[in-house]
Amino acid sequence: MTRAVTLIRSDSLSDIAEYAYAATAPADSRLIFLAGACPLNKDGSTAAVGDYAGQAAKAVDNMRTALAASGASLEDVISTRVLVASTCRTDLVTAWQVVRDAFGDHDVPSTLMGVTVLGYADQLVEIEAVAAVLDSQAPGTRHSRLGA
Repeated sequence: MTRAVTLIRSDSLSDIAEYAYAATAPADSRLIFLAGACPLNKDGSTAAVGDYAGQAAKAVDNMRTALAASGASLEDVISTRVLVASTCRTDLVTAWQVVRDAFGDHDVPSTLMGVTVLGYADQLVEIEAVAAVLDSQAPGTRHSRLGA
């Protein structure tokens, strides 16, 4: 399947980062802006209390569900921001590794940030994302455009 997202790398930048440094999508793609994916169970309770890896995994699962409802998948994500409620770099890396592994070869441009607190009780991880799909990837979905 043809994807809208093109990942961009540069030989002039360090290759230590586990992600592409930039990404593009063609003008005729449909952008999907996701709310921050939180580690919440369907009943609203926080999953994996006290577990950075467990919360990152649940947030990725919830992001996959939101993407699917939008006619997209992880391979359509064009960028992420991973927020981790901790001042300890190892906690950030623990959460990041789960997110990074979920994306596999689709190593989208990403930002990893330590924050003081997140919105839900016992929440340690949140993942923001933007995706891009070609309109043909969402059959049966109608989109209105100005002037159309």
